[in-house]
Amino acid sequence: MRIVDVLNLELDRARLRVKRAEISLNHAKEMLDEECGVGINLALCDRIRSEKKRVAEARKRLMKIASTASA
Repeated sequence: MRIVDVLNLELDRARLRVKRAEISLNHAKEMLDEECGVGINLALCDRIRSEKKRVAEARKRLMKIASTASA
């Protein structure tokens, strides 16, 4: 397997991680809009915070891989 193939595979994986993290974040935000009670809303706020962190980390990894691929 060539280096270019490996980088493309890593880029695809990183894009997938970003997409999955964004989908999970959006789902948690949608759940927060429903009337579920204070306890569940607090748990959802915590989940949203962690999902935002996950999205940021996935994007950071994608940018790192993309910059390596273009160099």
